[in-house]
Amino acid sequence: MSHNSQAFLPANAGLPPSYETIKEEYGVTELGEPNNSAVVRTTVINMPREVSVPDHVVWSLFNTLFFNACCLGFIAYAYSVKSRDRKMVGDVIGAQAYASTAKCLNISSLIFSVLMVIICIIIFSTTSAVVFQSLSQRTPHSGF
Repeated sequence: MSHNSQAFLPANAGLPPSYETIKEEYGVTELGEPNNSAVVRTTVINMPREVSVPDHVVWSLFNTLFFNACCLGFIAYAYSVKSRDRKMVGDVIGAQAYASTAKCLNISSLIFSVLMVIICIIIFSTTSAVVFQSLSQRTPHSGF
């Protein structure tokens, strides 16, 4: 066995390699109508898009249980349930209308209830101050 170092060097060492065109084995045909006579059928599935309509049921339930000023929390809860029913049926416009009404009623109920709590705190504090002052003036100081 003779080791020839020239076997690893190309014949034209200083020149760029010459590329030859390789013929493809498979021909590419132009796309067009199918060659066979089978009918191509397509199926279109319309997926309903998920529309997020807030129904405010939890907020309405909270207002019904804790801040039910003038029964606005209960009425808001009824509209919230109607909004959820409309959303389940697929009536997005009706669900949005009922949800908007429920939201307005919830805001009104919350504002009235907070105002009532503030008024009750003011009345309780002034009444207790007046009662404490009248009791302190009524009892004489005995010096103890």
